[in-house]
Amino acid sequence: MTTYRDSLPQLDRGPFLTDGGLETTLVFHQGLDLPCFAAFPLIRDAAGRQTLRRYFEPYLDTAREWDLGFVLDTPTWRANPDWGAKLGYSDIELAAVNRVSVAWARDLRDEFATAATPIVIDGVIGPRGDGYRADQRMDAEQARRYHEAQIAAFRDTDADMVTAMTITYAEEAIGIARAAAEHGLPAVISFTVETDGSLPSGEALGDAIDRVDAATGARPAYYMINCAHPTHFAEVVAKGGAWTSRLRGIRANASAKSHAELDAAEDLDSGDPADLARRYRELLGGLERLAVLGGCCGTDHRHIQAIRDACVNPAAGNAPS
Repeated sequence: MTTYRDSLPQLDRGPFLTDGGLETTLVFHQGLDLPCFAAFPLIRDAAGRQTLRRYFEPYLDTAREWDLGFVLDTPTWRANPDWGAKLGYSDIELAAVNRVSVAWARDLRDEFATAATPIVIDGVIGPRGDGYRADQRMDAEQARRYHEAQIAAFRDTDADMVTAMTITYAEEAIGIARAAAEHGLPAVISFTVETDGSLPSGEALGDAIDRVDAATGARPAYYMINCAHPTHFAEVVAKGGAWTSRLRGIRANASAKSHAELDAAEDLDSGDPADLARRYRELLGGLERLAVLGGCCGTDHRHIQAIRDACVNPAAGNAPS
């Protein structure tokens, strides 16, 4: 089994693209019913896998058109014990789902990857809670034990890395980073923030990153922000600090609404792809080490194409002139 675990290519030859809002696209654009906002059950049958393929193909084409790398996520954001139990999955069934998700991603990678467009397979981990609140917290050791089963399932697959998405407080991130290190997988921690740029726990973003690095010996390969609009965190990033050098990826929401407003919304707010792309371009001024560009809730391939066009410099050799 050959993987990028020892040297993630997005850290050396970015930018890499990734996808947008998987679950919001499936629910609002394709009319699918996703109980608990979980996409992982789709991996269990041929029709579901074909649905996932149709979702990812436009993103993969957007990267390949300009010879860009791509971080290919597994649809496993909800494939952890508590959420799996709510959907009737046993621990054994969840482990199988996580492994099969990587195998599905490997087949897609083998079809789309070229020497000029490497594809990194990313085992996605979600929070134990709902991703918008930090009202039921674990300490770092509890988080390590809770997330270890999913990380262990990824260990013996072709996954190159794991990413913990929509994390709301530092202790859960510390536990995930420690579990990933124990199982030999590079880990990325992606925090979400509220409209004031702080985590749902109230922690400042920079403080949370510093805490995780201090507690883990800086084990995360890098950090990201997801499930927030650039207007929510641009000012925090602009103030700078050493922690910003650890921020290497952005997966923003299309909408500038708060988490509470999004939670209550019955319709999808897709925002303005061109405006979102412009805001990404502005972020690059203060985050010169950004390596991964993608989207989150409300975004689709139109947003990612606009972000690519705004943020990738053809003269740098990353795209056709």
